[in-house]
Amino acid sequence: MAQLKITWTKSYIGKPQNQRRVVQALGLRRLHQSVTVGDTPTIRGMVNKVSHLLKVEEIPEG
Repeated sequence: MAQLKITWTKSYIGKPQNQRRVVQALGLRRLHQSVTVGDTPTIRGMVNKVSHLLKVEEIPEG
């Protein structure tokens, strides 16, 4: 399965509560923190919801 490297780049201060929860559900706790997660439809949907706060990179399989 492909992997995604997700980095939290912009603060969620002033954003709706549901966007804050999505960032937390992705496992991000601090600004500029990165996590590596599997590339699934569920994760893609979460990333699309808060794409303006994140930087996403695909990690090639290999």
